[in-house]
Amino acid sequence: MKNLLNRRNFLRLTTGLGLAIGFDYLLPSYGKTVKQIKASQDEIKYPDVIDLTIQETSLKIGNKTATGVTVNNTIPAPLLRLKEGQIAKINVTNNLDQDTSIHWHGIILPSKMDGVPGVSFAGIKPGQTFTYEFPVIQSGTYWYHSHSGLQEQRGHYGAIIIDPLEPDPFEYDKDYVVILSDWTDEDPHDVLGNLKKMSTYYNNQRRTIEHLFEDSMWREMRMDPTDIADVTGATYRFLMNGLVSEDNWTAIFQPGEKVRLRFINAAAMTFFDVRIPGLRMTVVQADGQNIQPVTVDEFRIGVSETYDVIVQPKKEQAYTIFAETMDRSGYASGTLAISQGMNAPIPKLRERPVRSMKDMGMDHDMSGHNDHSSMSQNSSATVDHSTMNHDTSGHSDHASMNHNTSEDKDQLTMEHDMFNDEAVPNTSQDFGVANAGSPMMVQNRLNEPGIGLENTGTRVLVYSDLRNIKPGYDQRKPEREIEIHLTGNMERYMWSFNGKKYSEEKEITFYKGERLRLTFINQTMMEHPIHLHGMWMELDNGSGNYKPRKHTVVVKPAEKMSVEVNVDVTGKWPLHCHLLYHMKVGMFRTVAIADRPVEAS
Repeated sequence: MKNLLNRRNFLRLTTGLGLAIGFDYLLPSYGKTVKQIKASQDEIKYPDVIDLTIQETSLKIGNKTATGVTVNNTIPAPLLRLKEGQIAKINVTNNLDQDTSIHWHGIILPSKMDGVPGVSFAGIKPGQTFTYEFPVIQSGTYWYHSHSGLQEQRGHYGAIIIDPLEPDPFEYDKDYVVILSDWTDEDPHDVLGNLKKMSTYYNNQRRTIEHLFEDSMWREMRMDPTDIADVTGATYRFLMNGLVSEDNWTAIFQPGEKVRLRFINAAAMTFFDVRIPGLRMTVVQADGQNIQPVTVDEFRIGVSETYDVIVQPKKEQAYTIFAETMDRSGYASGTLAISQGMNAPIPKLRERPVRSMKDMGMDHDMSGHNDHSSMSQNSSATVDHSTMNHDTSGHSDHASMNHNTSEDKDQLTMEHDMFNDEAVPNTSQDFGVANAGSPMMVQNRLNEPGIGLENTGTRVLVYSDLRNIKPGYDQRKPEREIEIHLTGNMERYMWSFNGKKYSEEKEITFYKGERLRLTFINQTMMEHPIHLHGMWMELDNGSGNYKPRKHTVVVKPAEKMSVEVNVDVTGKWPLHCHLLYHMKVGMFRTVAIADRPVEAS
């Protein structure tokens, strides 16, 4: 299959990977088609060793010159292609004047290879080379990024494709990676400093005095109803595969072909709402894991999530790949077309959303159940079983989930159902100044598309649509539950777990071999993408034995969400919010894996 060239770049091969190198700036060849696995299994070469070099590089973002933290001189970093079952060996050389690292996001590997300084290793010192080596025991779409300082915001991120041992249970003819990200010309440390001085520094969409009375309750909670994103288009430019929209990243298709688009949200702080006007998308993977296909018009992708979709354009025309920011302050876009140089109309940005009473846990219809009526258009995404050869006869058997467990050693109980969509009073403790205002009620909001997508008239992917293609990996009931409260004070720009930032409380203990239930309760008025390293989280979304596995879950305001974890690893692992500045100021914990305590005789 012929390589596709950006007009400003030419291709070369480095360690078996195609990279695009321009004369005055450098970008990887994410426009290059990844050959279809079934047709080219013998043609794909997987390098025994991959060499990566991290350094500062002068480049252009749009029409502006900037200095980024690059991997092999490109933003995004090179596309890494691995094979399930191989041993990955990756040499990383640090040519920066500061420590660096690479975390392999969503990859299950030994703790010492996870790449988080201060937790799994010491980091990579200037001038040093560190060798990551680990068995590849999974397949799908993943990504990698720095876990040092704020380097991720400066361009230190790239995509990983892991080809499966057995063919995926869906067909496609073309395959493209689509990395979404945000870029600021400011020093990221200055961005954080601005947020600490004034949390609304980048919010240019605040309401006027005419809304003074209706916003009074928000002021009491030290929040603004227009605080959808901490950092916005006021400083950000939004990129698709390292390109601004004007540069028109393009994926080529022939009419009738099935095109696989691997969306990765590598942004530091930005949620995107993705649609392709004129085409429906069939979602086939979430966070690298195959799911029962779901056909939608649009999906929201939280920071660090990945979704693989298949589209089948049948007309000889161009289609816009449109990724609108959740706060409607900007967008990234590219084109799906039959030839380079084509484009399609760019949709207008939709009206900026505002926080609702439900986000405060004060919805007028929180008498016991979610308000499904407002979701009728959005929650009707169809599940396409036509390409799947599996038995789903029990995938929505909620009866099997109605069980209780006895009180555990930590006096934590699970007297509620395993999946519960009822609104319940928020009885959490007072977290003091660390939390500006807790919602009155909390409930799972997994069947909601999220703020700004409630009444679009289109089918929007929701978490309750996600179902694994096979029954659960472990049918054990959780032995123990840990509640983790997501806390914050936007006015002071403080973010934490359970009212304590990382410097005040560093560790959570998981027991080796246990099946654990984690319940996240969002006490804030913002969405938080929570990422657990080294272990899968099985989302308790009402799918019975077909719970989807995720490495990152987005917890909405006033939401109570549960996941189940098999603690089948050793060592120490981070658990954190993947909003970069939230993590930086304290929304982070280290999970320590310990032996089960010996019961007293």
